[in-house]
Amino acid sequence: MSQFDPRTPNLARMYDYLLGGTDNYAVDREAIDRLSDLIPEAVPLARANRGFLQRAARYVAAEGVSQFIGLGSGLPTQGNVHEVVPEAKVVYVDHDPVVAAHARELLAGEPRAIFAEADPLDADEVLAGAAGFLDLAAPVAVLLVAMPHGGRDPGAMIARLREAVAPGSCLALTHAASGDRRDGTRSPAEIRAFFGDFALVPPGLVQAAEWRPDRPRLVGGTPLPSYLLAGLAMKK
Repeated sequence: MSQFDPRTPNLARMYDYLLGGTDNYAVDREAIDRLSDLIPEAVPLARANRGFLQRAARYVAAEGVSQFIGLGSGLPTQGNVHEVVPEAKVVYVDHDPVVAAHARELLAGEPRAIFAEADPLDADEVLAGAAGFLDLAAPVAVLLVAMPHGGRDPGAMIARLREAVAPGSCLALTHAASGDRRDGTRSPAEIRAFFGDFALVPPGLVQAAEWRPDRPRLVGGTPLPSYLLAGLAMKK
């Protein structure tokens, strides 16, 4: 079994620390502390990202969707889907074998959530990993939260998932946006295209913190940077 190396920072553990979790090591905390010195908005953006995930999960659960696939999920900690909607069935997907080993330990004894070690950008591998646990003939919520930006172009994979899921399914994603492709981000129009012909739920593609917030923004509150966009769309 792959083991966590306490001497090397790990992105999943670092994200857990960003969210205030305890499934991390000193080396991860040191890396995030250095990152936060360089990018002060890293912590609030990570928490805005997780807040969107939680609100989106509650929204689709209220719409009657009780199955979720979380792509590039990292560790299933800090208010992840199976904790926010405990009645749902959830498949978390990531390709890191170290993350997979620890995630399975965290989910031991949790009958409604599993971890599938698969390439999140290989739609057929993702669907195969989920098929034994979810009913893919019924609606599924596909979550691509902070997963598609940078690296390989996810467009074909997302289109394949849109095609494969049943009517009533939904796609939720967050993505960094800018007009400069050199930094691995995409324009709002390019991000909107990932939803294809799925119908965007109001308020559409907006800043993550502005997507159906739980409470109004405080007057005089410090706004988050505008480059993390979020949206959720349904398949008719």
